[in-house]
Amino acid sequence: MVSGKVRRLSRIFSEGGKTVIVPMDHGTTSGPIKGLEDMQKIIDLLKKTPTNAVVIHKGIAERVDTTGLGLIVHLSASTTLGPSPNWKVCVTSVEEAVRLGADAVSVHVNVGDEHEPDMLAKLGEVADECDAWGVPLLAMMYPRGPKIPSEHDPECVKHAARLGAELGADVVKTNYTGSVESFREVVRSCPVPVVIAGGPKAPTVEGFLRMVCDAMKAGAAGVSIGRNVFQAENPAKMATALSAIVHEGASAERALEILGGRDERTLD
Repeated sequence: MVSGKVRRLSRIFSEGGKTVIVPMDHGTTSGPIKGLEDMQKIIDLLKKTPTNAVVIHKGIAERVDTTGLGLIVHLSASTTLGPSPNWKVCVTSVEEAVRLGADAVSVHVNVGDEHEPDMLAKLGEVADECDAWGVPLLAMMYPRGPKIPSEHDPECVKHAARLGAELGADVVKTNYTGSVESFREVVRSCPVPVVIAGGPKAPTVEGFLRMVCDAMKAGAAGVSIGRNVFQAENPAKMATALSAIVHEGASAERALEILGGRDERTLD
């Protein structure tokens, strides 16, 4: 029997088990930043690309048409204006996400933060709700806190990724560790698919694309990258370039050709 989770995951992952996700939940944290002023406009651009899914909050999901894209409703929020920006709290439920037609939900946990216990407790609760509703859970697991030497430290990233799987995530998003060898260990020690966030800052677009290529060589199941897509000079071309790497095994050189051969500075 095919479960609800399997059906929904098939709308986020391609047949090869890979995915290109564009998170656009930044409006809660930082406000309407560049590229996200008009949410329907950027979503319509992504619809014309091989992008698999987008991550948005419930209020946006109620107001935009995501037909053709997998819909992941983000349950976590905080703001840069508050006293504890790294303390993510749940602002909606799995049931509400289902009502909105979500194919999955996502939860953000900053591992090592002083409020880690609260975030872990909520992650566990959401995982239980997801099992009850047959909804996949994407856990965004980032090492951030006073005991974390670096957000890209291989041991910390490995721990964070495994933690997400241990508490019931179906997919884990985390930072790239900077090398194929170290990230391969992250993937090997995590029993669910791992997708990468933006990773260490790269000085050029080519460097950014090479990082994605290396992550895929290490066994990543894809990417979940926002700013470097929706703030790119041409978001549709960037999404297509990333999709070529993830789904077709394209090289960084080929991806750069899709962008028009330009090697500009990447965005933060």
